[in-house]
Amino acid sequence: MSKNIAFKNRDRFIELGLTIAALRKLQGMSQEQLAEKANISRSHLSSIEAPNIIRPFSLEVLYNLADALNINAGDLLNSTLPFDKIQKCTKKR
Repeated sequence: MSKNIAFKNRDRFIELGLTIAALRKLQGMSQEQLAEKANISRSHLSSIEAPNIIRPFSLEVLYNLADALNINAGDLLNSTLPFDKIQKCTKKR
């Protein structure tokens, strides 16, 4: 995977990382817990969530994170998650 990210995708990666962090926190999970459930390292998750780091990642990681957060991967890509979807996520813990 190329480490170069097109400028137009930069903000998308930041929004996606922030969405993942928000859903993780809403579910009361630490980075360690989510990383373990998603089968990635905590440092990889930390770099995905960090708004000052643009970290591309694979679809496999996206699907693993979505499964660990009990949310559809497509909803993760939609950075403006509807409130009812967020509520469903928090009720599943």
